[in-house]
Amino acid sequence: MTQASTTATAPAAPRVILPLLAILAPVLMWASTFVVTRWAAPSIDPGPFALIRLIAASLTLTVLALIVHRGRPPRPTRAALGFAAAFGALWFGLYTLLFNWAGHYLDAGTVALVVNFAPLIVGIGAVVFFKEAFSRPLFAGMIISLSGIALIGVAGGVGQLAVTGLVLAFGAAILYAAGMLLQKMVLRDLDPLTTTWLGALAGTVALLPFAPAAAAGIGEISAATVWAAVYMGIGPSALGFWFWGYAMTRFPTGRVASASLAVPAVVILMSLVTLGEVPPPLAMIGGAICLTGVGLAQLRHRRRAV
Repeated sequence: MTQASTTATAPAAPRVILPLLAILAPVLMWASTFVVTRWAAPSIDPGPFALIRLIAASLTLTVLALIVHRGRPPRPTRAALGFAAAFGALWFGLYTLLFNWAGHYLDAGTVALVVNFAPLIVGIGAVVFFKEAFSRPLFAGMIISLSGIALIGVAGGVGQLAVTGLVLAFGAAILYAAGMLLQKMVLRDLDPLTTTWLGALAGTVALLPFAPAAAAGIGEISAATVWAAVYMGIGPSALGFWFWGYAMTRFPTGRVASASLAVPAVVILMSLVTLGEVPPPLAMIGGAICLTGVGLAQLRHRRRAV
Protein backbone atom coordinates (compact mmCIF):
# COMPACT_ATOMS: atom_id res chain seq x y z
CA MET A 1 0.00 0.00 0.00
CA THR A 2 2.77 2.43 0.95
CA GLN A 3 4.85 1.55 -2.11
CA ALA A 4 1.90 2.04 -4.44
CA SER A 5 1.09 5.38 -2.83
CA THR A 6 4.69 6.54 -3.18
CA THR A 7 4.76 5.53 -6.82
CA ALA A 8 1.53 7.39 -7.49
CA THR A 9 2.65 10.62 -5.87
CA ALA A 10 6.24 10.69 -7.16
CA PRO A 11 5.40 11.93 -10.70
CA ALA A 12 3.26 14.68 -9.17
CA ALA A 13 6.19 16.24 -7.30
CA PRO A 14 7.90 17.76 -10.38
CA ARG A 15 4.54 19.14 -11.55
CA VAL A 16 4.37 21.13 -8.32
CA ILE A 17 8.04 21.91 -7.72
CA LEU A 18 8.85 23.18 -11.22
CA PRO A 19 6.05 25.81 -11.28
CA LEU A 20 7.04 26.97 -7.79
CA LEU A 21 10.66 27.32 -8.90
CA ALA A 22 9.38 29.16 -11.98
CA ILE A 23 7.89 31.74 -9.58
CA LEU A 24 10.84 31.91 -7.17
CA ALA A 25 13.53 32.48 -9.82
CA PRO A 26 11.85 35.52 -11.44
CA VAL A 27 11.14 37.03 -8.01
CA LEU A 28 14.86 36.93 -7.17
CA MET A 29 15.97 38.09 -10.62
CA TRP A 30 13.38 40.87 -10.81
CA ALA A 31 14.38 42.07 -7.34
CA SER A 32 17.93 42.46 -8.60
CA THR A 33 16.75 44.68 -11.48
CA PHE A 34 15.63 47.41 -9.09
CA VAL A 35 19.07 47.52 -7.50
CA VAL A 36 21.01 47.25 -10.77
CA THR A 37 18.88 49.96 -12.39
CA ARG A 38 19.43 52.31 -9.47
CA TRP A 39 23.18 51.60 -9.57
CA ALA A 40 23.41 52.24 -13.32
CA ALA A 41 21.18 55.35 -13.36
CA PRO A 42 23.98 57.94 -13.02
CA SER A 43 25.92 56.54 -15.99
CA ILE A 44 23.28 55.87 -18.67
CA ASP A 45 19.97 57.32 -19.83
CA PRO A 46 16.76 55.27 -19.35
CA GLY A 47 16.06 54.74 -23.09
CA PRO A 48 19.43 53.34 -24.21
CA PHE A 49 19.66 51.20 -21.06
CA ALA A 50 16.24 49.70 -21.78
CA LEU A 51 17.10 49.10 -25.45
CA ILE A 52 20.37 47.27 -24.68
CA ARG A 53 18.49 45.13 -22.16
CA LEU A 54 15.77 44.24 -24.68
CA ILE A 55 18.25 43.45 -27.46
CA ALA A 56 20.02 41.00 -25.13
CA ALA A 57 16.67 39.50 -24.16
CA SER A 58 15.50 39.14 -27.76
CA LEU A 59 18.73 37.46 -28.89
CA THR A 60 18.63 35.06 -25.94
CA LEU A 61 14.99 34.16 -26.50
CA THR A 62 15.51 33.71 -30.25
CA VAL A 63 18.22 31.13 -29.58
CA LEU A 64 16.09 29.40 -26.93
CA ALA A 65 13.01 29.34 -29.18
CA LEU A 66 14.96 27.81 -32.06
CA ILE A 67 16.51 25.17 -29.80
CA VAL A 68 13.37 24.22 -27.89
CA HIS A 69 11.15 24.18 -30.98
CA ARG A 70 13.87 22.62 -33.17
CA GLY A 71 13.95 25.52 -35.58
CA ARG A 72 10.18 25.62 -36.03
CA PRO A 73 8.51 27.95 -33.52
CA PRO A 74 4.71 27.72 -33.60
CA ARG A 75 2.90 30.15 -35.85
CA PRO A 76 0.67 32.49 -33.84
CA THR A 77 -2.83 33.35 -34.93
CA ARG A 78 -3.47 36.93 -35.97
CA ALA A 79 -5.21 37.62 -32.65
CA ALA A 80 -2.39 36.07 -30.60
CA LEU A 81 0.19 38.05 -32.57
CA GLY A 82 -1.69 41.27 -31.91
CA PHE A 83 -1.96 40.59 -28.18
CA ALA A 84 1.74 39.62 -28.11
CA ALA A 85 2.72 42.88 -29.81
CA ALA A 86 0.66 44.88 -27.31
CA PHE A 87 1.92 42.90 -24.34
CA GLY A 88 5.54 43.29 -25.43
CA ALA A 89 5.29 46.98 -26.23
CA LEU A 90 3.64 47.79 -22.90
CA TRP A 91 5.46 45.44 -20.51
CA PHE A 92 8.84 44.83 -22.12
CA GLY A 93 9.13 48.20 -23.80
CA LEU A 94 7.34 51.09 -22.08
CA TYR A 95 7.35 49.54 -18.60
CA THR A 96 11.11 49.05 -18.77
CA LEU A 97 11.55 52.64 -19.91
CA LEU A 98 9.48 54.12 -17.08
CA PHE A 99 11.04 51.70 -14.60
CA ASN A 100 14.54 52.87 -15.57
CA TRP A 101 13.46 56.48 -15.49
CA ALA A 102 12.01 56.15 -11.98
CA GLY A 103 15.39 54.81 -10.83
CA HIS A 104 16.89 58.22 -11.58
CA TYR A 105 14.69 59.82 -8.91
CA LEU A 106 13.90 57.18 -6.26
CA ASP A 107 15.78 54.57 -4.28
CA ALA A 108 15.31 50.96 -5.41
CA GLY A 109 13.12 49.99 -2.46
CA THR A 110 10.60 52.78 -3.01
CA VAL A 111 10.31 51.96 -6.72
CA ALA A 112 9.66 48.32 -5.79
CA LEU A 113 6.99 49.29 -3.25
CA VAL A 114 5.09 51.41 -5.79
CA VAL A 115 5.47 49.06 -8.76
CA ASN A 116 4.15 46.15 -6.72
CA PHE A 117 0.78 47.86 -6.57
CA ALA A 118 0.39 46.18 -9.98
CA PRO A 119 -1.08 42.84 -8.76
CA LEU A 120 -4.08 44.71 -7.39
CA ILE A 121 -4.59 46.37 -10.78
CA VAL A 122 -4.36 42.88 -12.30
CA GLY A 123 -7.14 41.75 -9.96
CA ILE A 124 -9.34 44.64 -11.05
CA GLY A 125 -8.51 43.91 -14.69
CA ALA A 126 -9.51 40.29 -14.19
CA VAL A 127 -12.94 41.50 -13.04
CA VAL A 128 -13.35 43.79 -16.04
CA PHE A 129 -11.87 41.63 -18.81
CA PHE A 130 -12.11 38.05 -17.55
CA LYS A 131 -15.51 38.48 -15.86
CA GLU A 132 -14.28 37.38 -12.44
CA ALA A 133 -16.41 38.29 -9.43
CA PHE A 134 -15.73 41.58 -7.65
CA SER A 135 -15.23 40.09 -4.19
CA ARG A 136 -15.14 41.71 -0.79
CA PRO A 137 -11.42 40.94 -0.33
CA LEU A 138 -10.70 42.73 -3.61
CA PHE A 139 -12.69 45.79 -2.54
CA ALA A 140 -11.07 45.87 0.91
CA GLY A 141 -7.65 45.38 -0.66
CA MET A 142 -8.26 48.33 -2.99
CA ILE A 143 -9.12 50.66 -0.11
CA ILE A 144 -6.14 49.57 2.00
CA SER A 145 -3.68 49.70 -0.89
CA LEU A 146 -4.84 53.12 -2.05
CA SER A 147 -4.35 54.46 1.46
CA GLY A 148 -0.81 53.04 1.41
CA ILE A 149 -0.10 54.63 -1.97
CA ALA A 150 -1.46 57.92 -0.59
CA LEU A 151 0.97 57.71 2.32
CA ILE A 152 3.87 57.15 -0.08
CA GLY A 153 2.60 60.20 -1.97
CA VAL A 154 2.71 62.20 1.25
CA ALA A 155 6.36 61.21 1.58
CA GLY A 156 6.88 62.87 -1.79
CA GLY A 157 4.85 65.89 -0.78
CA VAL A 158 7.04 66.55 2.27
CA GLY A 159 10.19 66.30 0.21
CA GLN A 160 11.31 62.85 1.33
CA LEU A 161 10.84 61.49 -2.20
CA ALA A 162 10.79 62.97 -5.71
CA VAL A 163 7.20 63.36 -6.90
CA THR A 164 8.32 62.84 -10.51
CA GLY A 165 9.79 59.48 -9.57
CA LEU A 166 6.57 58.43 -7.82
CA VAL A 167 4.51 59.30 -10.90
CA LEU A 168 6.89 57.34 -13.13
CA ALA A 169 6.86 54.33 -10.80
CA PHE A 170 3.06 54.34 -10.60
CA GLY A 171 2.88 54.58 -14.39
CA ALA A 172 5.22 51.59 -14.58
CA ALA A 173 2.86 49.68 -12.26
CA ILE A 174 -0.07 50.34 -14.60
CA LEU A 175 1.93 49.15 -17.62
CA TYR A 176 3.08 46.07 -15.65
CA ALA A 177 -0.54 45.14 -14.92
CA ALA A 178 -1.72 45.78 -18.48
CA GLY A 179 1.12 43.66 -19.81
CA MET A 180 0.33 40.78 -17.48
CA LEU A 181 -3.34 40.77 -18.50
CA LEU A 182 -2.44 40.80 -22.20
CA GLN A 183 0.14 38.07 -21.63
CA LYS A 184 -2.61 35.86 -20.23
CA MET A 185 -4.52 36.31 -23.50
CA VAL A 186 -1.49 35.25 -25.55
CA LEU A 187 -0.87 32.19 -23.34
CA ARG A 188 -4.26 30.84 -24.38
CA ASP A 189 -2.85 30.13 -27.84
CA LEU A 190 0.94 29.95 -27.44
CA ASP A 191 3.45 28.33 -25.12
CA PRO A 192 5.27 30.50 -22.52
CA LEU A 193 8.59 30.60 -24.40
CA THR A 194 7.06 31.72 -27.70
CA THR A 195 4.90 34.26 -25.87
CA THR A 196 7.93 35.73 -24.10
CA TRP A 197 10.00 35.71 -27.31
CA LEU A 198 7.36 37.61 -29.28
CA GLY A 199 6.90 40.05 -26.40
CA ALA A 200 10.64 40.78 -26.24
CA LEU A 201 10.77 41.39 -29.99
CA ALA A 202 7.80 43.75 -29.77
CA GLY A 203 9.38 45.57 -26.84
CA THR A 204 12.64 45.95 -28.73
CA VAL A 205 10.82 47.45 -31.71
CA ALA A 206 8.99 49.85 -29.38
CA LEU A 207 12.34 51.08 -28.03
CA LEU A 208 14.07 51.49 -31.42
CA PRO A 209 13.66 55.29 -31.32
CA PHE A 210 16.41 55.23 -28.68
CA ALA A 211 18.83 53.39 -31.00
CA PRO A 212 20.60 56.58 -32.23
CA ALA A 213 21.18 57.76 -28.65
CA ALA A 214 22.45 54.33 -27.65
CA ALA A 215 24.82 54.16 -30.62
CA ALA A 216 26.10 57.68 -30.03
CA GLY A 217 26.78 57.12 -26.35
CA ILE A 218 28.06 53.54 -26.40
CA GLY A 219 31.67 54.72 -26.27
CA GLU A 220 31.02 56.73 -23.10
CA ILE A 221 29.16 53.96 -21.26
CA SER A 222 31.32 51.83 -18.97
CA ALA A 223 31.71 48.14 -19.72
CA ALA A 224 30.18 47.32 -16.32
CA THR A 225 27.01 49.25 -17.21
CA VAL A 226 26.71 47.49 -20.57
CA TRP A 227 27.16 44.10 -18.93
CA ALA A 228 24.56 45.04 -16.32
CA ALA A 229 22.06 45.75 -19.11
CA VAL A 230 22.99 42.46 -20.80
CA TYR A 231 22.48 40.56 -17.53
CA MET A 232 19.06 42.15 -17.11
CA GLY A 233 18.16 41.14 -20.65
CA ILE A 234 19.30 37.53 -20.35
CA GLY A 235 18.22 36.92 -16.75
CA PRO A 236 15.22 38.97 -15.56
CA SER A 237 13.78 39.69 -19.03
CA ALA A 238 14.40 36.50 -21.04
CA LEU A 239 14.57 33.71 -18.46
CA GLY A 240 12.49 35.53 -15.85
CA PHE A 241 9.53 36.23 -18.13
CA TRP A 242 9.74 32.74 -19.67
CA PHE A 243 9.60 31.13 -16.23
CA TRP A 244 6.83 33.53 -15.18
CA GLY A 245 4.79 32.68 -18.24
CA TYR A 246 5.22 28.97 -17.47
CA ALA A 247 3.99 29.55 -13.91
CA MET A 248 0.93 31.40 -15.25
CA THR A 249 -0.05 28.30 -17.21
CA ARG A 250 0.03 26.23 -13.99
CA PHE A 251 -1.55 28.63 -11.45
CA PRO A 252 -4.33 31.27 -11.52
CA THR A 253 -3.16 34.70 -12.71
CA GLY A 254 -3.85 36.40 -9.38
CA ARG A 255 -1.99 33.76 -7.41
CA VAL A 256 1.11 34.18 -9.58
CA ALA A 257 0.84 37.96 -9.41
CA SER A 258 0.65 37.86 -5.61
CA ALA A 259 4.04 36.13 -5.48
CA SER A 260 5.62 39.41 -6.54
CA LEU A 261 4.69 40.78 -3.11
CA ALA A 262 7.98 39.32 -1.90
CA VAL A 263 9.97 41.47 -4.32
CA PRO A 264 10.03 44.74 -2.31
CA ALA A 265 11.41 43.03 0.80
CA VAL A 266 14.16 41.39 -1.24
CA VAL A 267 14.89 44.67 -3.02
CA ILE A 268 15.17 46.64 0.22
CA LEU A 269 17.59 44.04 1.64
CA MET A 270 19.68 43.97 -1.57
CA SER A 271 19.69 47.76 -1.77
CA LEU A 272 20.78 48.12 1.84
CA VAL A 273 23.64 45.66 1.41
CA THR A 274 24.90 46.87 -1.99
CA LEU A 275 23.93 50.55 -2.23
CA GLY A 276 23.40 51.54 1.39
CA GLU A 277 19.91 52.88 0.53
CA VAL A 278 16.53 52.33 2.15
CA PRO A 279 13.19 54.07 1.57
CA PRO A 280 12.26 56.86 4.04
CA PRO A 281 10.17 55.67 7.03
CA LEU A 282 6.92 57.18 5.74
CA ALA A 283 7.30 55.37 2.42
CA MET A 284 8.14 52.11 4.21
CA ILE A 285 4.93 52.36 6.25
CA GLY A 286 2.87 53.25 3.19
CA GLY A 287 4.45 50.44 1.21
CA ALA A 288 3.70 47.91 3.93
CA ILE A 289 0.06 49.05 4.03
CA CYS A 290 -0.16 48.89 0.24
CA LEU A 291 1.27 45.38 0.07
CA THR A 292 -1.10 44.26 2.84
CA GLY A 293 -4.01 45.41 0.72
CA VAL A 294 -2.65 43.66 -2.36
CA GLY A 295 -2.23 40.45 -0.38
CA LEU A 296 -5.78 40.70 0.96
CA ALA A 297 -7.12 41.19 -2.57
CA GLN A 298 -5.48 37.92 -3.62
CA LEU A 299 -7.34 35.85 -1.02
CA ARG A 300 -10.14 35.20 -3.49
CA HIS A 301 -7.67 33.59 -5.92
CA ARG A 302 -6.18 31.35 -3.25
CA ARG A 303 -9.60 30.16 -2.16
CA ARG A 304 -10.54 29.28 -5.74
CA ALA A 305 -7.26 27.43 -6.26
CA VAL A 306 -7.84 25.11 -3.28
